[in-house]
Amino acid sequence: MPKTLVTFGEIMLRLAPPGFERFLQTPQFVATFGGGEANVAVAVAGFGAPARFVTVLPANPIADACAGELRRLNVDTSAILRAKGRMGVYYLEPGANQRPSKVIYDRENSSIALSAPGAIDWEQALAGAGWFHITGITPAISSGAAALALEAVQAARARGLTVSCDLNYRKNLWKWGKTALEVMTALFRHVDVGIANEEDIQMTLGLKVDIDIESGKLDRDEYRRLTDAVLNQYPQLKKIGVTLRESFSASHNGWAACLNNRDQFLVSRRYDVTHIVDRVGVGDCFAGGLIYGLMNLSSDLEALEFAAAASCLKHSLYGDFNRFSAEEVQGLIKGGGSGRVQR
Repeated sequence: MPKTLVTFGEIMLRLAPPGFERFLQTPQFVATFGGGEANVAVAVAGFGAPARFVTVLPANPIADACAGELRRLNVDTSAILRAKGRMGVYYLEPGANQRPSKVIYDRENSSIALSAPGAIDWEQALAGAGWFHITGITPAISSGAAALALEAVQAARARGLTVSCDLNYRKNLWKWGKTALEVMTALFRHVDVGIANEEDIQMTLGLKVDIDIESGKLDRDEYRRLTDAVLNQYPQLKKIGVTLRESFSASHNGWAACLNNRDQFLVSRRYDVTHIVDRVGVGDCFAGGLIYGLMNLSSDLEALEFAAAASCLKHSLYGDFNRFSAEEVQGLIKGGGSGRVQR
């Protein structure tokens, strides 16, 4: 029986104006759900592998609807804890062309922000698991969430699970007293597989490399040096995957990824992504694709190509969640990116 991926973090109610409107340009929001670790669980479940999401939610109908949506997407919600607090909310104004996207967080005093170590039964939450995933977003929420995140990775390692962490730096969240550098450098010492972009590495681990993502050209040698530096600083780390995004505008990006496994520096195919529908959740889809690939495919290069292709496709979907199967991702890898009607 395949081992389960377990992810832990906060899931929120996402409110966004329809289409590419600005906030309240018309007096309505489209309501969906999303959050880094939940997005990863949904992606892996969509690829056909078992995935469980662990979080803390309030006991109310909105949280019930959220758990129901996760179950509909084949994510195991049996380890979700209900506790005092509220459900976090984030507002998204989608960008287009030269206008950037904007995110406003409203997650103070959420149920997970009010939680502390000991709140979750890790024996139950990690039962049958082979892989545990977390991001740098959860420790940014509050001191309690940061302590709970550290407890989680320690519990996973104690049970022999592979632990992955997407560094995911969010400057607007680190306001509870400690910096990302203080917290994440300690947590990252319990991680086997790192996932990040260049900003995440520089802001959470303090490693500096001269990379200009606005130029439209990415120097692969700089990424090799950057990932080598991370692996040298964290000797327990087995490999690190980094997304390579070239931002020409909010609607047009170049997209690829690299993976350093200490023996090889691998670079994926590059995708030219135009007419972007939604960038949110793309990095999480990459993380989910990489985890799925490392657990189920035969080589690190295959896993990297799968993750890059899956996250390329995610640019075409509205909402946080991936909606593509493993077969559809493999179709893109094999050259099916023309967009021709299939009938």
